[in-house]
Amino acid sequence: MSSRPHIAVLGAGPGGYVAAVRAAQRGAGVTVIESHALGGTCLNRGCIPSKTLLAVVALGETLRKADEFGLRLSQPPVYDPARMVARKNRVVAGLVKGIAALLKSWGITHVQGRGRLVNDQTVRVSRPDGSETTIQADGIIIATGSSPPALPMFPVDGVDVMTSAEALDIPRVPGRLLIIGGGVEGCECASLYAGLGSNVTIVEMMPRLLPAEDDDVSALIERELKKRRVRSVVGASVTRVETTAAGMRAHLTGGEILVCDAMLVSVGRRPNTAELGLEETGVALGGAGEIAVDERLQTNVPGVHAIGDVVGAPMLAHVASAQGKVAAENLTGHAGVMRYDVVPAGIFTLPEIGRVGLTERQIRDRGVTPGIGRFRYGGLGKAHAAGETVGLVKILADPRTDRVLGAHLVGAHAADLVHEAALAMQLNATASQMAAMIHAHPTHAEGLMEAADDVHGLAIHPAGKPPG
Repeated sequence: MSSRPHIAVLGAGPGGYVAAVRAAQRGAGVTVIESHALGGTCLNRGCIPSKTLLAVVALGETLRKADEFGLRLSQPPVYDPARMVARKNRVVAGLVKGIAALLKSWGITHVQGRGRLVNDQTVRVSRPDGSETTIQADGIIIATGSSPPALPMFPVDGVDVMTSAEALDIPRVPGRLLIIGGGVEGCECASLYAGLGSNVTIVEMMPRLLPAEDDDVSALIERELKKRRVRSVVGASVTRVETTAAGMRAHLTGGEILVCDAMLVSVGRRPNTAELGLEETGVALGGAGEIAVDERLQTNVPGVHAIGDVVGAPMLAHVASAQGKVAAENLTGHAGVMRYDVVPAGIFTLPEIGRVGLTERQIRDRGVTPGIGRFRYGGLGKAHAAGETVGLVKILADPRTDRVLGAHLVGAHAADLVHEAALAMQLNATASQMAAMIHAHPTHAEGLMEAADDVHGLAIHPAGKPPG
């Protein structure tokens, strides 16, 4: 490798562009190849657009409570989907420009086009105008992301049958919306469209919504969605779909037929590995079609690394960014390894979710009975002042060492608050140490202190438990 290595990065999503910046910070020359917009799915068709739209629905819910707060509005709030989408597009465009400026500030070359590996040091790029260019590199980072799977039963047209990408442009607000899949994406979209006025039904093949989350979290979210007129059909799947004059008819296992005006398909994503030249280069794939990597994000081909959704679960933007840093460090002569035991995540349903570490079920499946602390938002003065009393904080601790094994929050600011627990886990802190840390009053963060105290039955203000 030369004194100033050159790194080629395929993809400029939250993994790719972060990898590019870190490699440049370490003195490498960097070329980023992106076939679509900078920022990838997260910025353009996922995380940022959905949260921008959900913020409007959350604001609308707050305004509807204005009278009980002592704020008189001249008229009730009315959603304007076209203006919501226009604002969402402005937010996205501004952030895309910000990434372009960031790359430029570090001297990173941005090439628009689709990259394909010729060998372990050569990438051929097909540009939008049909021309091609070749990039030589000392190291390659594949960060091509993932896409929704193509399912013949659900022919996506962007209006009647949508993926989340089309749903976030709100082509219309259907009277009856059927969401196939009750995972993160499905539940977030249910919160959005129910807020806009759709009668939403979610079909989930697993026994509960958000099946990867802690049981208490899933139960609370299902109750809150029900309050928003969202019906959940769990333990069922769609066997066939037919179009009639009265709407689309989805036939479920068990015989039930659901009629809807539009359908949102949210059944996971698959790694984008096609047409990358992996076979010719000898890059190995895993059992689910993902690129196989080690803890340094190195593939089986020296000098070729892969990061983000293309290497499989967990498919989270911030995991891709962390992986990007590790891959760039290793390709520029610095040691770095990934750890996945402390990965916080946010789910932006209404109310939102924050979680890190193991669920109660996962701990029990390991033959361990965890120490459990629970605290409801109803015991927080700040929650009452803000009118945000729906929520739960759950802390799970090792019964022998008291180390925090997991934290699960539902409620206002949950996705932000969970990072306190994540830091505790990163530093191997105990529930008792979390409880002993003085928390400012009045704040939502006091719920973490109380839940940590509750692991040992010492919470001061447990909701629903009067003093004495």
